[in-house]
Amino acid sequence: MGSVVISGTGLFTPEESISNEELVESFNRYVRAYNEDHGQDIEAGRSEPLQESSCEFIEKASGIKSRYVMEKAGILDPDRMCPSLPERRDDEASLQCEIGVVAARKALEVANRNSQEIDAVIVACSNLQRPYPAIAVELQNALGMPGFAFDMNVACSSATFGIQLAADTIANGNASAVLVVNPEICSGHLNFRDRDAHFIFGDVCTAIVVEKADRASSGHQFEILGTRLQTAYSNNIRNNFGFLNRGDESGIGTADKLFVQQGRKVFKEVVPLVAQLIVGHLEEMQIPVGDVKRMWLHQANLSMNQLISRRVLGRQASDDESPTILDEYANTSSAGSIIAFHKYHRDFEPGDIGVICSFGAGYSVGSVIVKRVT
Repeated sequence: MGSVVISGTGLFTPEESISNEELVESFNRYVRAYNEDHGQDIEAGRSEPLQESSCEFIEKASGIKSRYVMEKAGILDPDRMCPSLPERRDDEASLQCEIGVVAARKALEVANRNSQEIDAVIVACSNLQRPYPAIAVELQNALGMPGFAFDMNVACSSATFGIQLAADTIANGNASAVLVVNPEICSGHLNFRDRDAHFIFGDVCTAIVVEKADRASSGHQFEILGTRLQTAYSNNIRNNFGFLNRGDESGIGTADKLFVQQGRKVFKEVVPLVAQLIVGHLEEMQIPVGDVKRMWLHQANLSMNQLISRRVLGRQASDDESPTILDEYANTSSAGSIIAFHKYHRDFEPGDIGVICSFGAGYSVGSVIVKRVT
């Protein structure tokens, strides 16, 4: 796969941000109102009181300090607690297409490419706002790109899975350049009334240009040395929202139609899975761990990333070796590792090696080993 490079990345960041302090204040107002409204049932032991959240709890549990969102007023309204995102007419650009265009154009500019030079578009993300027509085809049309486009979903690993698919498509001769776009509007599926999860996600969009090395003209090219993917079925991260919900009205609006996870189980099971995959992938490529300058890991949980990097390196990683962006962005699902790469790659010299790795629901894990070539 040495003839394929990542030649450009782009990032769309929403204008609005929510601090932990703002989120906690809103959540605790909701909790106090709920406990007051259900006071008699709580006093009689028929229901349990809700617990308030705190900034200290959030930072200790995740390392998150803030998150960008498409719309904050609806999220912070204790009577609503979800973003206010009005539906658009069918002849208007979808929200995911709109933010995808911004990130894509930035990635194309870095790659020194125009839209006519892209042969395929892959929209890879954890949630799609509709099943069809594909957001990728809409995005392809908005950018005026030839070729083909399609959507794919492997939850938080969607970007790395998309990069492998793009690289394979190019290596097989079916395209010369592929655009992978990750429009993550995670606030739409987050339960902001769940104390254990209300702080986890943020919104963002990333884009990656993958192309044949012999045609790339970017000043920052990273050769894709190899990719490895792995999945293992688990119910510990789940979202049951779907088109069959209307077949059982009793489940409509219940908590399982939003993001649900058993965090402790996820931590215990995913950490060894990810560390073993990275170590095995490096061994397969005959790359000593000591030759890896940086790991751009999925940005879900600071403690999880610290433990994964420790198991890979055999010691605690420095901030430079495993950079963190989740303190500002929170968990942005598939986009997290790409944000980290986008922000922390320009200090690489030709020959420097790094690993882009994502992991999440499924379970799914994706590893992409790259080397700076220009």
